[in-house]
Amino acid sequence: MIAGGHFALDGNHAGLLLSALPPVVHIRQEADKAKLRWCLDQMRHELSEPRPGGSLVVQQLATMMLVQALRLHLADGSKEGVGWMFALADKRLGAAIGVVHADPARRWTLQTLAERAGMSRSTFALKFKQKVGKSPMEYVTQWRMRLAADRLVNARDPVSVVALSLGYESESAFSVAFKRTMGCSPRQFARGGEKRVAPNAAAA
Repeated sequence: MIAGGHFALDGNHAGLLLSALPPVVHIRQEADKAKLRWCLDQMRHELSEPRPGGSLVVQQLATMMLVQALRLHLADGSKEGVGWMFALADKRLGAAIGVVHADPARRWTLQTLAERAGMSRSTFALKFKQKVGKSPMEYVTQWRMRLAADRLVNARDPVSVVALSLGYESESAFSVAFKRTMGCSPRQFARGGEKRVAPNAAAA
């Protein structure tokens, strides 16, 4: 059986995921192949015998296949791979990244993130840099700026509101961090952000 499909990604976070994806994921283990075959069999059944909600079921099955393939890719290359996706495969680093994503406005420090990872500060900083390709605090800033970019363009929130929501006490401090990461001021980005490619953030 040959099946084809695609996922469409948009928004200011799309580059973060796309830059981390491999061109091809090769599933080698028979047990892993069997899991994906089950999804394909279910998809074929839904498509050959249309029923209410069939298209939704097919979409969810396709998502399951994508997630499973990426899990296998991470497990296969977790020791050598560099990037935030590979860091998520590490339980301790993944825990630190998870709390940053869940609460970006918190005043994270190297010490508090190391504690969340259950590691010493020096060991955490070294391992994070090796696995992610940037320091923990660089990652925190770039994640905040990606969220800010999305809100400025899509929600059209005022710069002062965005700054406060991401833990910045002053609009000026936020603007400096935003320009350093995204290559332009928040207001410039809001006027044409959906067309911009931020060189510093794209490598996150």
